[in-house]
Amino acid sequence: MYINHEDDGKKGKFYVILNGKEEAAMTYVYAGKNFIIDHTEVSEVFKGQGVGYKLVESAVNFAKENNIKIKPLCPFAHAVFKKKGLLYADVLY
Repeated sequence: MYINHEDDGKKGKFYVILNGKEEAAMTYVYAGKNFIIDHTEVSEVFKGQGVGYKLVESAVNFAKENNIKIKPLCPFAHAVFKKKGLLYADVLY
């Protein structure tokens, strides 16, 4: 599975396309240099396969590579950050 990434400097998303259709996405908006994860959605096609976690992990890796902090307002992303604890603490704001 390949996780795509789009970012226009104001907002962005990490997403998965399957058979030409977007089946999973995690969106964010910038707040200064940092960003806020505002929504995560995974279709039934991927339910139970950890795709939501992989989307959040992609955002965390992007943040680490670009010295960006993340505020996970989306309930799913917030739960992932809470579960991962110290692993994601360096990008949390």
